[in-house]
Amino acid sequence: MEDWTALQAQVLKAIDGLVGSGREVGVQVAAYLDGRLIVNAVSGLADAANGHQVTPDTPFFSFSTGQGLTSTCVHVLAEQGRIDYDLRIVDVWPEYARHGKEHTTLRHLLTHSAGVPHLPSYTTPEDFLDWDRMCRTIAMSAPLWEPGTQQGYHAWTYGWLIGETVRRATGRLLSWVLAEDVARPLHADRELFFGVPEKIPLGHLARLTDCNWSASLETLSEHLPNFEKIAPAGVRPEASLGNRRDILRTDIPSVGTVSAKGIARMYAALMGEVDGVRLVSPDRLRQITGVATHGPDWSFGGESPKSLGYAVEVGGQRCGWAGMGGGLAGMYPELNLSIACLKNHLGTNDGGPMEGVAELIRSTVANAPVPTS
Repeated sequence: MEDWTALQAQVLKAIDGLVGSGREVGVQVAAYLDGRLIVNAVSGLADAANGHQVTPDTPFFSFSTGQGLTSTCVHVLAEQGRIDYDLRIVDVWPEYARHGKEHTTLRHLLTHSAGVPHLPSYTTPEDFLDWDRMCRTIAMSAPLWEPGTQQGYHAWTYGWLIGETVRRATGRLLSWVLAEDVARPLHADRELFFGVPEKIPLGHLARLTDCNWSASLETLSEHLPNFEKIAPAGVRPEASLGNRRDILRTDIPSVGTVSAKGIARMYAALMGEVDGVRLVSPDRLRQITGVATHGPDWSFGGESPKSLGYAVEVGGQRCGWAGMGGGLAGMYPELNLSIACLKNHLGTNDGGPMEGVAELIRSTVANAPVPTS
């Protein structure tokens, strides 16, 4: 069995350096290879105000990265035969048929090609607390394109679209599916959440701080013509929103509160067995990791390929989600490797520090000698 002690030390040195330089406040990194935890490193403060240290179990509120939980729940249900990717949404959610959306399928939702990435300009955080209100708003909206004809990141709407479809089709809340069919079998039931349950004190969570992220969001608003449509001013993915107690307790399945170890374990269990648990079959893994959409992303511009529920990142090597503000989590199927790098000091993530740490792990694993029997 390969000894990854040196890699663990390298990762710890890298994140200690980021924290020591002031570039980061708190960082959590985990990686699984062939179903085995090979990196589990933390550094810095979960909460700079009270001096609480990050631990391997500290949950981090994570923008976008949490969508990986949502997609995984769908695939687990599909594996169980409880839902089908080609389900027409209106067959379980009749109110969704308005304005020509009657042919939208679950596959369109998963690939961000449903045409409803937008929210009303007056949307507030208080709206996010009301599940039924958000679902009514989305159901009544007119699509910006014919479903399936193009793609664009459904930043906020993804969670309610998937969550309500699952609820109508199976009679189960998405948070129940996550807890009962994903987190509990993986012994990660205190590390993978949408809304944080009452049994978990919010003081145990990492508290978000702002590096240059608010300024970056302002720049995105000025230069991307559709940014305000997907993230109106009242619900921009900022630290202040992610620190709200009511938001943290509410199921919003476009975001999640997770530990790096927990979400890396989830991705590992999509690719193979983790302590005897495998979430999907090898055939389904191939289905959900292949590129499903091509062409420019309506929301952000530029090529942004997506698989069935995940972004296809790092030149096609990683399936997962890099979150707004700098965190990331995903799987490298060719290597049977999963990586999660979480942080609480939100900043731009183009070529950011977490990508650097992830690449350190990936390249070390990729270039390691093949074990001999």
